Amino acid sequence: MDELLQNHLFATHAIAASGSVVFGTALTYPLDTIKSLIQVGSGSSKQLTSSQVINRVRALSGYSGLYSGFELLAWGRIFGMGTRFGIYEVLTAFYKDGREDNYVNVSEALMAGMAAGAVESLTSSPFELIKLRAQVTSASRISRATPVTDNKAVVPVIARLLHGYTPDMKALNRYVGILSILNSKHPNMVGAIQEYPWMMTGSGRPPSVYDVRRPSEIISLEGRGALWRGLRSGVARDSVFGGIFFSTWQFLHRAMLDWKAVGMDPPPRYDEEIVPLSPLAVSLAAGFSGSVAAAASHGFDTAKSRSQCIVLPKFISMERKLLKWKIPGKRFEKLTGIHPADRNILFHGIWLRMARSGIASFIIVGSYYLSVSYLFSSN
Repeated sequence: MDELLQNHLFATHAIAASGSVVFGTALTYPLDTIKSLIQVGSGSSKQLTSSQVINRVRALSGYSGLYSGFELLAWGRIFGMGTRFGIYEVLTAFYKDGREDNYVNVSEALMAGMAAGAVESLTSSPFELIKLRAQVTSASRISRATPVTDNKAVVPVIARLLHGYTPDMKALNRYVGILSILNSKHPNMVGAIQEYPWMMTGSGRPPSVYDVRRPSEIISLEGRGALWRGLRSGVARDSVFGGIFFSTWQFLHRAMLDWKAVGMDPPPRYDEEIVPLSPLAVSLAAGFSGSVAAAASHGFDTAKSRSQCIVLPKFISMERKLLKWKIPGKRFEKLTGIHPADRNILFHGIWLRMARSGIASFIIVGSYYLSVSYLFSSN
């Protein structure tokens, strides 16, 4: 390790990889925003189109709204992809140990990629949650009413749990009217009703996503565990994506090496004896692999995105635990975190995600090769 640090080898690869990830994420981020808004805004009877999403974001936030939450996703991608490729390299090193040829089977790449994807999901889930809520905020019409926390007569529990939220006073008045027929001598019925958590919003419903989008607000209202909401569908998505991506990439890499070896005299015994593949060919293979992996895992991505857009206060989670609330759906849906109501919309926005993943994979791999060659040539 000391030799690597002294030769700047590790730092060179780390800088090149981080820059490539940020560059690829920046170029494809508008596609990710449109895809996410289509996933969370569509229903079984209503499907949003790309033009509708773009027009809404442009009207409410301007074109800059397409980059809402970019900084968080960039950091999440750096850590997530670093984890994915790091775990994959460690696992494949065990597979290649003791072999004469530096070769990994497609099945081995599949298993290593699935394990690497599962670990990546644990790393990037908090960044994706905050990023997604920032994207939804860019397409939401936010009320300009005075926040409840600006009112001097605010119940302390509301001020602590609901930052900047305005209760529905019309709904509160309805509840007061319903309860007014009862014999009660309470001097302040509205204040008494607001003391109960399920009445804090005035309508018995939790706040909207754009009211709980900052990390402090999420942790205060929903708890730290909310940062990993949709973890089951996230692990399923990243495991499938990682396995399909690395196995497809390894298959294409093997096929291109065999094609180059045709006609060589004498026939090469090891892969190192074959002429190295061009960076363009490797990048194109990575882009195609990313598109295939995105198509295979898109259903889980939709389930994760929709679950992350649900605001679930801590008191509701506690009630579900006390009541032993069972997760709806069939066994596979329970295992992967898919809600039964989302069965018909799991593949909304699939072409956008395929395009985003394919282009991003092509750019990341290609720019990484170019960055490494430039940094080493300059030294």
